Amino acid sequence: MYNKILLPIDLNHKQSWDKALPTALSFCQTYNASLHIVTVLPDFGLPLVGGFFPREYADKAKKTISANLKAFVAEHVPKGVKVQRIVADGKAYEAILRVAKKVDVDLIVMASHKRKRLEDYLLGTNALRVVQQSRRSVMIVR
Repeated sequence: MYNKILLPIDLNHKQSWDKALPTALSFCQTYNASLHIVTVLPDFGLPLVGGFFPREYADKAKKTISANLKAFVAEHVPKGVKVQRIVADGKAYEAILRVAKKVDVDLIVMASHKRKRLEDYLLGTNALRVVQQSRRSVMIVR
């Protein structure tokens, strides 16, 4: 039923993967599907803002996030699961949709959060936008 499953996570927020990861892994093991874990490096928005950072800042940030994602996968994904680590950049929901299309996933598994803090509200907004705009099936895990 599913061949490729996309799991967007925020490495700094456990609630973005705490419940969604076991669900995605269960689907992967049931359907022998591959897992594509994406984390998004936010863009600076305006070119003016980006001008305050050294040119190599984005490259260093991407390498650091990539290393952290590799460690995350080693710790949390069982050895038998085929996994691809992806670091994307831009607005979270746009990056998730872009990766879903590029990888041609069958299912996106995302966490939903209670809106206690502004960060959780923004993450919830990203999940809502992915659901509204995705051409792929989306599962929101609460």
